[in-house]
Amino acid sequence: MTNWTLAARAAKMNSSAIREILKLTDRPGIISMAGGLPSPAAFPIPAFTAACNTVMERDGAAALQYSTTEGFTELRQAIADFLPWEVNPEQILITTGSQQALDLIGKVFLDKDSRMLVEKPTYLGALQAFTPMEPVAVGVDSDDEGMLVEDFAAKVGSGADKARLAYVLPNFQNPTGRTMSDARRQALVEKAKELDIPLIEDNPYGDLWYEGEPPLPLAARNPEGVIYMGSFSKVLAPGLRVGFIVAPKSIYGKLTQAKQAADLHSPSFNQRVVAEVMKNDFLKNHIPTIRAMYKAQRDVMLMTLESEMEGLDVTWTRPVGGMFLWVKLPQGMDAQALLPAAVERGMAFVPGAPFFAGEAETNTLRLSYVTVSPEQIRKGIAALAAAIRAQLAK
Repeated sequence: MTNWTLAARAAKMNSSAIREILKLTDRPGIISMAGGLPSPAAFPIPAFTAACNTVMERDGAAALQYSTTEGFTELRQAIADFLPWEVNPEQILITTGSQQALDLIGKVFLDKDSRMLVEKPTYLGALQAFTPMEPVAVGVDSDDEGMLVEDFAAKVGSGADKARLAYVLPNFQNPTGRTMSDARRQALVEKAKELDIPLIEDNPYGDLWYEGEPPLPLAARNPEGVIYMGSFSKVLAPGLRVGFIVAPKSIYGKLTQAKQAADLHSPSFNQRVVAEVMKNDFLKNHIPTIRAMYKAQRDVMLMTLESEMEGLDVTWTRPVGGMFLWVKLPQGMDAQALLPAAVERGMAFVPGAPFFAGEAETNTLRLSYVTVSPEQIRKGIAALAAAIRAQLAK
């Protein structure tokens, strides 16, 4: 039998805690609020059918051929036109989903034991993407307005241990659903510039606002000090695996080289189809329909939490966009231990611990409201409340 010797970094790789939970709960009758998937009801299938036909009839050979690493020119221009600040399309790099963007950023900027700053809690997929580079992820305290600038400054480090970058999700953050205020964004950008810390701004949910458009991106405030990441997974369809980076010219070349080494380029056909779908302001007409659907489901979840959790010492965030809200259980209750009791009663959630770099708050959990119907939300939250009551009674 052949002995395969794994690299040390491979030994540190783990399966996504969320995907493992989804395996456990993927059975008939379980109302799953654990996933991070957009609703398939939001996929514009007729628009994609027409775009696929157009691309194949007009540009079939080019769509099936190798292409440039940077991405399809028309798509890069369409993205630049869509973004809420002036962007040169030559600073846009198309990636195979925004998850690849995280991987490229990690390869280019992180070494073993490099310090990097993340929100507390942060996106689990980012922690996974950076893990092979073996950095030291340091959690920065956050409140309802986002990352606390004072704690950010305190944890930057110095000398060889100075942070290489700080990773943030300002809009409808995964997992908490919170949004960074305008004042906090400005303060963070100014402090990062003062301390010479590059910011990585991940914005997969930014167009899914319900109460009003979020404040200007960090990248719009300091284009030379921020790498901006975007995706079409939440506003078109995740199966396309089309994301993008907006990078300062000074480091665009290195990210492109890393992309070239990874997969040469993202699928030519997918890029051309997305560019075709985006014509005639399609997104400006399509995205409001997603917002309306998700807002209605969020409203049902918030109302149900109010009624079902009364007297249980449970608190939760009230997101003004996105796909998630964050629940804090009574002090001392472990969400991981609560999960089997919830599954027994027919619902599933994601325990909060995996979203933390360093010491975790084990009495937290994430709920998603976008792939469950209003009736499922009411039934699922009632089941969660029953599981919490049973735990409290022990």
